[in-house]
Formats: sequence, C-alpha cells, structure tokens
Amino acid sequence: MASAIPTGSTTVSSTGDGSYRFALVSLTSLFFMWGFITCLNDILIPHLKAVFSLSYTEAMLIQFCFFGAYFLVSLPAGSLVKKIGYQKGIVSGLVIASIGCALFYPAAALETYALFLGALFVLASGITILQVAANPYVNALGSEETASSRLNLTQAFNALGTTVAPYFGAVLILSVATGTVGELSHAQAEADVVKMPYLFLSATLAVLAVIFSQLKLPIIQSHTAVETDGKVTYKGKTSALQSIHLVLGAVGIFVYVGAEVSIGSFLVNFLGEEHIVGLQEADAAKYITYYWGGAMIGRFIGSALMQKIPAGTMLAFNGLMAATLVLVAINTSGEVAMWAILAVGLFNSIMFPTIFSLALRDLGPHTSQGSGFLCLAIVGGAIIPLLQGVMADTMGIQPAFILPVVCYAFIIFYGAKGSKM
Repeated sequence: MASAIPTGSTTVSSTGDGSYRFALVSLTSLFFMWGFITCLNDILIPHLKAVFSLSYTEAMLIQFCFFGAYFLVSLPAGSLVKKIGYQKGIVSGLVIASIGCALFYPAAALETYALFLGALFVLASGITILQVAANPYVNALGSEETASSRLNLTQAFNALGTTVAPYFGAVLILSVATGTVGELSHAQAEADVVKMPYLFLSATLAVLAVIFSQLKLPIIQSHTAVETDGKVTYKGKTSALQSIHLVLGAVGIFVYVGAEVSIGSFLVNFLGEEHIVGLQEADAAKYITYYWGGAMIGRFIGSALMQKIPAGTMLAFNGLMAATLVLVAINTSGEVAMWAILAVGLFNSIMFPTIFSLALRDLGPHTSQGSGFLCLAIVGGAIIPLLQGVMADTMGIQPAFILPVVCYAFIIFYGAKGSKM
C-alpha cells in the first residue's frame, strides 16, 4: 500500500535567506575544527613513529584507525541524523569528538600506542557524525545549482583549519619533543607534549557542543516522497544506491581522501629525504602549511569560479593538474620535487566538496542515506595511506607516490563523465 508523505521541497521551516546566512556562518566553525583535528594526524605520524620506533606501515595505522571509523560509523550516523535531525546530529558528533580528544591524556600517561589508536577512533567517530550531518545540511541551505559553490565556500574554512594545524603541531608537538627527548625518555617526552594540546581541543569541542545545542538553526523539510510497504520511494527509487552518480561519487570520495591523506601523511618524511631537501621534522612540518594552505585558497577561488563553470569540468581539470604535479614530484629531486608535491594542495581544494555535492544531487528523502554512504567512503583515508606505507617500505617513499596518481585518474573520469545523471 502506498501513501504520500506530506512534505514539500527542500526549504527551511520558517525563516528566510537571513537564516541561511546565519546557519552557514555557524557551520564554518565546525568545518574549521574537524579540518584542524584531522590535519594534526600528519604531525602525530612522524612524532609517534619516532617515539615508538615504528615502521612506515605501523605508523600508517594512525590514519587507518582514524579513517576506519568512517567505514564503521557512517551508515549508523546516517540513520541517527535521519532520526534526530541535522542539529542534534551535530551536537552528538561534537560531544563524542570531545571525549576522543580527552582520551589522549590517559593514552599519553600510560605510554601505550594501542591506546592512542583507540582515542583516535573515538575522535574520528565524532567527526564522522559531524560530516554526515553538516555536509548535506550545507548542501540543502539554498538552490541545487549553487550547492557545489556553497559547499566549497564552507569547506574553505575546513582548509583553513588544515592550514593552521601543521604550524600549531610543529611548534607545540614536534619542536617541544625535539628539545625534551635528550633529557627525558621518549615515552615521557611524548606524554608531556601531547596531553595539553588535545585537552585544549577537547574543551573547545565541548564548548561548541553547548553552543550548537542552543542555536536556532533552520529545519530542512524533506522532498515529496511516497511510502510503499514501509519503504520511502522518491522518483521511483527506494534507496540512494540506485543512483549511479552517487555510487561513483562514493568511489570518488574514497580515492580522493586516500590520495590527499597519503600525500599529507608522507610530506614530513618526503621533505626529510636527502635528495629532496633534507629538512628536520619540525622544519618540514611547517611546510605542510603550504600544502593545506593551497587547498584553502583553491576553495575560495573554486567557489567563485563554479558560479560560472560547471562543477564537473572544474573537477576533471583539477584532477589532471594534481596527477601531473605528483608525477613531477616522483621524477625530479630538490626544490622542484618539493614545490610540485606541495602545489598539489591547490588542486585538491575543490575535490571533496564538489564530488560530495555532485553525488547528492536529486536524492530527496534519501539524502541522509546518501551522505552516510559518501562519508563511509572516507575510509579511503585509512586504506590508501596504509597501502602507500607498504609501498614506501618496499620501494621507497618517492616511487610510492604513484598510488595517488591512480586515484586522481578516477577523479578525472568522475568529473568528465561519471557525475552526469
């Protein structure tokens, strides 16, 4: 038996454009915070690799646990957000992420690598819920035609967080550790260095949770749908997975996040290679700012350009440029290789928000489910860096960068053809 669900088009419940602007401004703080926290992993990897004498493969377990949470938590998060709404979903994610940051304190006190991985998993679970709730929320706060531009603009503040984080980490983690390891044991140095930054992040996330629980944000209404035998049908589809542009978009998110995280994770060690520029860890970490800063600048530029240029065209062009730059970094040395790999960030810039918005087009009431599948695909940040770690252990850091090139090849395809409905 079929029955209509009495809902209208994507609108807010009461307020108008002013509420859109207020909601978008409020959400930028979230994008900044999870960008900041995610990028700190690039600092933790070389730090904990030295502290616990890890191989590259073992060190990449940091990204495996962090991004593995997306694989396990995204679909339950999609169901949660569909049930409680975007705003409560955001608050839930902030609370869980705050707990994850707080768990760094006992992990440092007990000097156990496995506990660090557990804390990262809890932290990432909270960020997963934030991603599932906030990305489609921004996508829905306005017209479908400008969704890619709007999401790129808010994601630019995510990139601002990733730009600031390496400098923060280099100053408060790597440089302090370098100065204390000579006087203390490695484990003691790690405990002293990591505790306070993550306790500060925990407190900040907790404050944001309180603030977002009190804000009056627009309520997004569902699209018109029909319920048949307990299943919601929208334009003949009962599941988001019946839309091929969503499925291919999930693959695009998988390879994009994998490529971006792999490059970021290996930057400190790559720049430390003698035939590249031979930088010390603390100095190399500061150069990561250029990689993520390029992503921030590119998103502001991309947000403006996509008011005029089709999102798919922009995506294919950026994928081609990113692949070319990585190939240059593989086949050269010195500052040419260094600046080539750092410049990849500029062309990474629009990829995530553009793939996300293209994949979520016209899903109606299946949007939350679609967002869950897309966030599940962020597990590429766990798998691809681990594979690159294995390749780096066996064939060297520089040749291992061929893996991101393969990832960018799929993104070129998705932008040029796969995203078309």
